[in-house]
Parts: sequence; structure tokens; C-alpha cells
Amino acid sequence: MDPSSEIVYDMPGFIRIHKSGRVERLRGTETVPPSPSGDPANGVASKDVVLDPAASISARLYLPAAAAAEPGKKFPVVVYFHGGAFVVHTAASPIYHKYAASLAAAAPAVVVSVDYRLAPEHPLPAAYDDAFAALRATVAACRPDGAEPWLAVHGDASRVVLAGDSAGANMAHNTAIRLRKEGIGGYGDKVSGVALLHSYFWGTEPVGGESPDAAFYYPGDMERVWDVACGGDFNRDHRYINPATSPEEWRQLGSGRVLVTTAELCWFVERARAYAEGIKACGWAGELEFYETKGESHTYFLFNPDCDDATKELAVVADFVRRC
Repeated sequence: MDPSSEIVYDMPGFIRIHKSGRVERLRGTETVPPSPSGDPANGVASKDVVLDPAASISARLYLPAAAAAEPGKKFPVVVYFHGGAFVVHTAASPIYHKYAASLAAAAPAVVVSVDYRLAPEHPLPAAYDDAFAALRATVAACRPDGAEPWLAVHGDASRVVLAGDSAGANMAHNTAIRLRKEGIGGYGDKVSGVALLHSYFWGTEPVGGESPDAAFYYPGDMERVWDVACGGDFNRDHRYINPATSPEEWRQLGSGRVLVTTAELCWFVERARAYAEGIKACGWAGELEFYETKGESHTYFLFNPDCDDATKELAVVADFVRRC
């Protein structure tokens, strides 16, 4: 056997990394095109755009049907980061296209579903840098002279929500932390809301009802997925993956409102519960909403979007966006 074909990391059915550097993505490679004329199911139009040519930041935009009925109306803007453990999926993945369009219709809101660089080819903090650049480009585009017409005409920069699921929720949290530290010229250092859906957070010590071997929740060496995502540069208690280790930053989260959703059987349910308790205890002076779905697993709403529980959870997220 050619030594370069040796597999150095294998998450069955997810991703395989070879010693040569070749990456096989076994999930999240399928894509669907946008619907510029509107999705027949909900009337939401979508298109692919380059938000920041200099930084090569692209996204899929979603415009609710309500925009056509009220041409001058402004809508909240959801900057959405897809999940996939930082290593798989894109904004054009079927599950994310459907979810973003459904959220745009339900809120209604303009949704900016961000494409960011994936690990291991681009280890963290590349995805975090792309997320912040996407937020900066989005709020700039919402100005009357903004380069993207859908955002310039219909995007309300005073009502921006950072959202994401799993690794994308991790990104939303870390983007809000960075926003408070750095701010964005002409915009400020806070968004209206942060929606963390089934967040991917971890740490070396179990929390809540986690067992000591809870890290091995997935076949294969899932404990290493964070090491793969960050190239081994950040340990499993780094603030990027374990917010509880940096309460002094956590209390400065760049938003006055946070929604945390999880599911009873989610791999990270104890982390979501701990996040909700921790952010209240750390001195953060905002409003927290917590929502847990019984009997469901991690990001079930993406894979079974038409079930009653998914419909209810979408309504919770849409209501949060409307109130931001």
C-alpha cells in the first residue's frame, strides 16, 4: 500500500483524511441551486452572491415573499452559519437551503446563509474570520447605497440576528464575542440577537449528566474532530469550544438577547443547558430564552423538517427573530 494513502482520521460516513492531505467528504457534498424567481413552496427567492470580493466571502441570500408585497419594507436580517463540525456542508446543501428558506418565510426575514472555509484545508480560526467578515459585509450592504440590492432595499441593519446550528451556533457565539471586542465602524459592537441552535460546545470535564466517556458519542475517534477542525492549535477547553472557561469574555457577548435551543437526545444537550445557566451566572446583562425539545436528537429539524417538533422549533426561532 502507498504510505501516502494511509488514513489518519476517519469519522465513518462523515469525513476521511489521508496522510497525503487528501480529504474525502462523505457527507454534505450534495448541493441544490438557488430559486431566483421564488420557491414554489413558500415564495422565498434566493440567489448566490459574493458579499466581500476582497475576502472571497460568498453567501446564499433569501428574500421573503412579503418583500414583493411591500416593496419598501425593511425586514430583520439573519446571518446564518451552517453546521457540519467545521468540516462538511455548504450554504447550498439541501438541508440548509430548505431551512434558510423556511426561516425567511416564517419570520419573515432576509436570511444571509454564509459559505465559509472548511477544515482541515483551512483550520480554525479561518471559519471564524469568515464569519466576522460576512457580518461586516452584511451590515455594510444594508446601507441605502449598499452593493447588494436585496439588503440595501429590504435589510434592516438595526435588527441583525446571528444564528447557526451545531458548529454554526458555535460560530454565532464567537462572532458575537468578537463583535463586542472589535466593533464594526459605523455599526457598533452589538447585534439585536444571537440564536444558538443545538450548539457544538465541548470541554475536557463532563458537565451536568454527561458521563466521563461522553465524548465518544459517534462511531470512530470523534474526540479528535475538534483537533481536526483547529489543526491542533486550540485545546478542548479553549474559549472557542468551551465558553465557560472565559466568563470575563462571555459576559461581554455582543447582543442583548440570546436564544438557546437543544433537544433531549442531542449529543450536546448538557452543554446547551450549561450555557444557558452559565450566561445568566456570568454577569451578562441580557435576556435569555431557552427551548428544549423532548425525545429528539441533534439538529433533527434539518433532517426531518416537516415533523411537528421541527415546525414548533422553527416557530420559536422565527418568533425570536421578529422580536429582535
